[in-house]
This record gives sequence, structure tokens and C-alpha cells, in this order.
Amino acid sequence: MNFDAIRAFAAESRGGARLIGIDLGTKTIGLALSDLGRQIATPLETIRRVKFTPDAQRLATLCRQHAVGGLVVGLPLNMDGSEGPRVQSTRAFMRNLAPILPLPHVFFDERLSTAVVTRALIEADASRARRGELVDKLAAAYILQGCLDVMRNLADADADTEDDFLSD
Repeated sequence: MNFDAIRAFAAESRGGARLIGIDLGTKTIGLALSDLGRQIATPLETIRRVKFTPDAQRLATLCRQHAVGGLVVGLPLNMDGSEGPRVQSTRAFMRNLAPILPLPHVFFDERLSTAVVTRALIEADASRARRGELVDKLAAAYILQGCLDVMRNLADADADTEDDFLSD
């Protein structure tokens, strides 16, 4: 995990603005939204992918509607941490999105997010159809919540380090 990238993203994204978490799939895009305090991620919407332009326009509309200050994008690394074709397509999507939606973004490891969410839905006795409706936006919330937690922990650690420095 690249803590420097997450610190830079936290500084670059508008403080007090919401963040959107993105779980980019081949057929759908799961979206989640943070609260203004960047403490809690909530599932927002699942976009059925059509083509890049309408997908990007829908995402841009939601970002404007919710006054979003940055994007947390799930990065589908292989289990060994290497980058495969899905990572390349995710990075390409974000490169193409930048002119349409010029918001800061950070990539966040999404390994096992869908598996964790699917397992939780099965344990909750959700039907296969209901799981299909929810899994992508819940995975986006899982990714976003992970990033929010890391951002909060880094801020706390940085504050503790500053306090130690000032007290010496």
C-alpha cells in the first residue's frame, strides 16, 4: 500500500468534500459515497456499463450532484500483488476520465473485496438476484471504507508524530 499516495490524495482532495469509491468491473461500475467527515462509506449506485462516454458522464453527474472532492478507485491487483490486464484497463479508464472529471484520485487495493461482500450477503441469506443487485456498490463501499480508515490512521499517526516533535 502506498501511504505517500494516500497522504497526497488526502491533502489534494478538497477537505470537507465527499469522496466516491469506485469498483470498476467489465459489466458494471459500483459506486459508494463518503459522508462529509470522511468517516463512513455508504453504497450509492451501480452503473450498468454501456460505453465509456455515457458511463463517464453518469459518474461526473453524480460527482457534481454530491459535491465530490476526490475518487478512490479499486485497483484489482493479482493475489501476489502483481498487475495484470484488469489493472491496466482500470488505469486506462482513469486516464480517459481525467479530462471529463478533473478530480484527484487514488488507487486502493481491492483484492478480495467482492469475495468479502458476497460472503456477507450469503450469510445474510440474500437471494442470488439480490446479491447481483448489491454486490458492486457494496464492494465499492468496502474499498472506500478501507481507504477512509487508512486516511484517518495516517492523520492520527502524523498528529502524534507532530505532538512528539513539539513536546521535545
